[in-house]
Amino acid sequence: MTGTTTAKPRPPVTLMQAHEQLVRARPCRKASLSVWLSYYQHSVTVYERIAKSDPTHDGEALYWAQRERIHAKMIEARIRGQNPSA
Repeated sequence: MTGTTTAKPRPPVTLMQAHEQLVRARPCRKASLSVWLSYYQHSVTVYERIAKSDPTHDGEALYWAQRERIHAKMIEARIRGQNPSA
């Protein structure tokens, strides 16, 4: 076969792999709120999956999922034009 193919990255199965993948996927600071919202929602999903696949780090993964969920809710509030700390 000639030509180059790009392998699709495998989903992370450990907490460290999740951190590494999400750091690479992190939007730039100037990204729109909708891009950031999507990123944080994806992060929640990733960390919740990790809590199941990496049982030695399940508590930490659930902490990160909750942390990212809070960020997503704050951005949702900003998008709606509400005060995020209310």
